[in-house]
Amino acid sequence: MRALLAKAGEYGVHVHLCDLPRGTRGLYDHADRRIFLSLRLTQNEFRSTLAHEIGHAHYGHVGSTPTHERQARAYAAQLLIDPAEYARLEKISYDSHWLADEFSVTPEIISDYQQFHLTRVAGTTYARARMGVGQWAHRAAI
Repeated sequence: MRALLAKAGEYGVHVHLCDLPRGTRGLYDHADRRIFLSLRLTQNEFRSTLAHEIGHAHYGHVGSTPTHERQARAYAAQLLIDPAEYARLEKISYDSHWLADEFSVTPEIISDYQQFHLTRVAGTTYARARMGVGQWAHRAAI
């Protein structure tokens, strides 16, 4: 948790807990450099939502668009999931809820990590793949 709060601090963003409307986990206010998080969040929701809102700060988003949300989701997944640990755990189980519990995140973060950061080709999973041989950050055979 401290690492996430420190990351917010790196961007000059203050984090506040408050009573947000039901269904709203968090908000980012770029003008005031503040993240607001709901008091109703579980620990996994808190970590996931904070990372998502830090993603908005990272990109300097003003307002919410589908592109902004996609960028913040990808940022949060990359921030919270260690590729080597993910590869180790995926050999045990593919279940997204189990993986989420192991990483102390929501299942949505696992789904986002799989969608935005993994490439699967012929029984091998590449994390943060690029074009060309050897151009990936992590590789694991499944």
